[in-house]
Amino acid sequence: MGPAPSGPPNIVYFLVDNLGYGELGCYGGGILRGADTRRIDAFAGEGMKLLNFAPEAQCTPSRSALLTGRYAVRSGNHTVALPGDDGGLVAWERTIGDVLSAKGYATACFGKWHVGAAAGRWPTDHGFDEWYGPPRTWDESYWPDDPWYDPKRDGVSSMMEAQRGQTPRDVKQLTLDVRRDVDAEFLDRAKGFMRRSVQAGKPFFLYFNHSLMHMPTIPRASFKGKSGQGDWADCLLELDSDFGEVLDTLKELKIDDNTIVVFSGDNGPEELEPWRGHSGFFDGSYFTGMEGSLRTPCLVRYPGRVPAGRQSNDVVHITDMFTTLLRWAGAEPPPDRVIDGVDQRAFLEGKQDGSARDGFPYWMGSTLYGVKWRNFKMVMYLQRTSLEPSQKLASPHIVNLTVDPKERKAIDLPYMHTWTAVHFGKILKDFEQSVRREPLIPAGAPLDHVPVRKT
Repeated sequence: MGPAPSGPPNIVYFLVDNLGYGELGCYGGGILRGADTRRIDAFAGEGMKLLNFAPEAQCTPSRSALLTGRYAVRSGNHTVALPGDDGGLVAWERTIGDVLSAKGYATACFGKWHVGAAAGRWPTDHGFDEWYGPPRTWDESYWPDDPWYDPKRDGVSSMMEAQRGQTPRDVKQLTLDVRRDVDAEFLDRAKGFMRRSVQAGKPFFLYFNHSLMHMPTIPRASFKGKSGQGDWADCLLELDSDFGEVLDTLKELKIDDNTIVVFSGDNGPEELEPWRGHSGFFDGSYFTGMEGSLRTPCLVRYPGRVPAGRQSNDVVHITDMFTTLLRWAGAEPPPDRVIDGVDQRAFLEGKQDGSARDGFPYWMGSTLYGVKWRNFKMVMYLQRTSLEPSQKLASPHIVNLTVDPKERKAIDLPYMHTWTAVHFGKILKDFEQSVRREPLIPAGAPLDHVPVRKT
C-alpha cells in the first residue's frame, strides 16, 4: 500500500437500489445469476469487502440513515414515502451534504431522493448544489400505462432538476421509457459534475443513486439481450458497466488515488415477481427483519488508507458511513444531536481488528422487530418476506447466525444462548436512554420541528 494522498479526499457514494446479497459475483452471485459482474468484483479486491453491512429495511429509512447518521426512526422517516406524503427530513436535520458543503465541498445528488418532496425538504435544501432525479421511486413509471390512472385527477410523477437556491422544476414525466434509460442520464451528469469540480479545484461529494435493481428492471437498448439470461441478468451487466464508468472517470481525471468510493445497497432484494431478487447465503427480502433484509453488499476503497483485499463479517451499520466519511474528509458530525453512526476509520484502515460496533436495533416502520449483536440476533417479530404478514413472537427467538444462517430454528439446542440477553439488553437500554435525552421526531413532522433535548 502506497503513501496516503494529501488534501481533502473526494467522495463517491454509489448507492444501489434493492440490491440482494446474492446478486454480485464477489458475494456468491454473478455468473450464477447470469451476469459476470467483473468490474464490481475487481473493485471488491481493491479495498474492504463488508459481509455484515446493515442497511435499514426500506428505501426511505436507509437513505435517511445514510444522510443523517441517525436511525430513521429518530427522524420520522422510518417508512417508505408515498405520493401525497408531507413528511421527510425536517430543516433541523443536517445531512452529509450539509456538513461537507460547509467544509468547501462541491456536492451533487443524482437519482431518487425519497426523504421529502416539498419546499425545504429537497436535496438542494439539504446541502446539495445540484440534483436530478425523481422525488420518490421507480414503480411510479407504471402510472402512464395504468388504465385506471388519470393524470389530470391523480397527478404526474416527474423527473426533477434543481440547483441550490432554486425551486426544483419538472423536466419530464416518469414513464417506462424514461425509467429504462435513466441511469445513462445520471452517469452523464455525474461525469460532468466530477469534471467541473476538478477544474474548479474543489473536492467533491457525489451521491449517485443508481436505479437498479429496483423494479421494473428494464435494461437499456445496449444491454438488452447481452447476457442471454433475461432482463434481470442484463440489468446486472448494466449496473456493473455503469459503476465501471464512474471508476474510469476518476482514473481519467487522475483523482482515483485521492477519492473514497463506497459501493453499497440500500436494503434487501425485490420480492415481487417477475423482478424477484436474490438474498444469497441468507433468507428474506426487504421490508422484513430477516438477514436478507439486514445485509446488503458494501465495498469501500480508499487508496493509501484502506488496505486492499480484506473482508470482514463484523457488523457495520449504514449510519456509520456518515460519521466515517465525514471524519475522513476532516469534518465532524453535528455535536448537538444524537448520532448513531460510529467512526469506523480504524477498522477499515486495518488499525484495529474488529468493528467499532457490536450490534444495533432494527425496526419495520415504528415497530421494533429485534436486535442484532455480533453473530446473534434476538427476533421479536418473524416475517420471512415482504408479502407475508408479520408474527409477533410470544417469546423472542435467539438466532445463532453462524449455525443457522437461514433462521429456521426457534432455539439453538442444546445451548439456547440466553446469556446474549445481557448484550441485547444493553443495546436497547442505550437506545431508550438516548430517546429520553432527545425525543423521536414524529412521522410527518412539520418542516420547522425541532426535538426538545433534555439535559
